[in-house]
Amino acid sequence: MKLDKPDILKIKQRFGIIGNSDGLTRAIDIAVQVAPTDLSVLITGESGVGKEVVPQIIHQFSARKHGSYIAVNCGAIPEGTIDSELFGHEKGSFTGAYDSRKGYFEVANNGTIFLDEVAELPLSTQVRLLRVLETGEFIRVGSSQVVKSNVRVIAATNVDVPHAIQHGKFREDLFYRLSSVPIEIPPLRHRKDDIPLLFRKFALDFADRNRMPAINLTEEAVNMLTNYRWPGNIRQLKNIAEQISIIEEKRLITPEVMRSYLPDYIESKLPAVFDAVDQKTFATEREILYKILFDMRNDMNELKKLVHENVHKTGSDSEMHGSAPHVIPKYVHDVEPIMSDDKLPRKYDGGDDIQDTQEITEESLSLADKEIEMIRKALDKYSGKRKHAAHELGISERTLYRKIKEYNIE
Repeated sequence: MKLDKPDILKIKQRFGIIGNSDGLTRAIDIAVQVAPTDLSVLITGESGVGKEVVPQIIHQFSARKHGSYIAVNCGAIPEGTIDSELFGHEKGSFTGAYDSRKGYFEVANNGTIFLDEVAELPLSTQVRLLRVLETGEFIRVGSSQVVKSNVRVIAATNVDVPHAIQHGKFREDLFYRLSSVPIEIPPLRHRKDDIPLLFRKFALDFADRNRMPAINLTEEAVNMLTNYRWPGNIRQLKNIAEQISIIEEKRLITPEVMRSYLPDYIESKLPAVFDAVDQKTFATEREILYKILFDMRNDMNELKKLVHENVHKTGSDSEMHGSAPHVIPKYVHDVEPIMSDDKLPRKYDGGDDIQDTQEITEESLSLADKEIEMIRKALDKYSGKRKHAAHELGISERTLYRKIKEYNIE
């Protein structure tokens, strides 16, 4: 049953959650609804959005709230010891194993275990985890005895799991087993109204801890905060609030001061626009690309008109002075990268057979080809790193992945 607003407000106050965005409220609502069950939950969202709060809500609203709650950062444990940490080991099972040791799954029996960055687990450990989820059984490292454990598993990741599955880095069966109930935490740039509230909270907390006056922002500085892309999400916002609080002597922060802490502010506006487009339809995205190509075509036509007028004029001067026929300068070809060689204008020989520039440009425009070219250039620039390539293109990583699959780009 969907929670009322007063109930949601109480939960936010209890767990220190700031914000009123629909995406955040929806995530809290799902967490409370799934809490009384024993279903596995997979929390997704970018790094720094605050995914670690949701497992605590689920645990506290479940029948296991009096049991253990253990949070494990899977990405921080070396691959060689991850099995021992999760499932325990027997004495002498490997070098340094001087005593037997219980793993997290054994310690958290009748409680909840939160596996943060679960996509960082090695494939061999993923097999063990799948068995625990399906049967509640595991075997310690160096042992042959089966151990039973009644544990609620909640996992989180900032990785595009379908992409990891396609590249053999994550087991598909484990993904479906973990994501019985998926919960997505929205990035900060999709919570614009929450940004000033969060910044104010961080600034007040820092001032209180360090016994100093809290900083305040002008209206223009607040607008800069809300329009910024925030690639580091809430974690980045908190860091900047604390940096400004300790470094700046003046307690009123102007846009000029704020800009020094957001050096890529201007560049970050464009990706934010495309992220908003990505939440709509792919048709809208195509309309933007068409608009870009249309503007390119108009610019090209204007340039070619000037060149052809110059050619006509030069050709007439050549006839008057008995000079050899003039050839279109080389730079005309250099400024037409979107044209194939067979579409380039022919040499001028004094006749009237110069091809129509409008027709040439329109024939050479292919939206799919331009998209493929842009994507390949971005991937080459960042050595195949799709996250950086997506940022360069001004689209989300999910959209980039869809386009790579659509165009079969290697």
